[in-house]
Amino acid sequence: YLFCFLSFFLDGQAQVLLKQREVSITRGNKTRASMDCIAEGVPAFQYAYIHWYRHVPNKAPERILYIGDGAASYDDNSYRNKYSSSKKGTNICTLTINDINSSDEGAYYCAYWHF
Repeated sequence: YLFCFLSFFLDGQAQVLLKQREVSITRGNKTRASMDCIAEGVPAFQYAYIHWYRHVPNKAPERILYIGDGAASYDDNSYRNKYSSSKKGTNICTLTINDINSSDEGAYYCAYWHF
């Protein structure tokens, strides 16, 4: 199962809210899974850095990638074929997991901050 959840962050004086629908995905016949991160209160969203993490029980959360105003940057080059990310509209960032299998189980969540 892949799980997503809601995150709150503060950016200076402004409140930033990152929303993810709680999603449970069972592979079945699917080979790809996608999840959205809806960013509220993020200034200049198209240029903002949105980070995607995966958390597996009994392990530290691991950042998979981040995306700013261009292509995603990966923390490990081996993730390039497995994960992708894109931005839609003024506040939606999507993470896609390709070739899903049981080793992809975990909680996936987005985060935001300035570099």
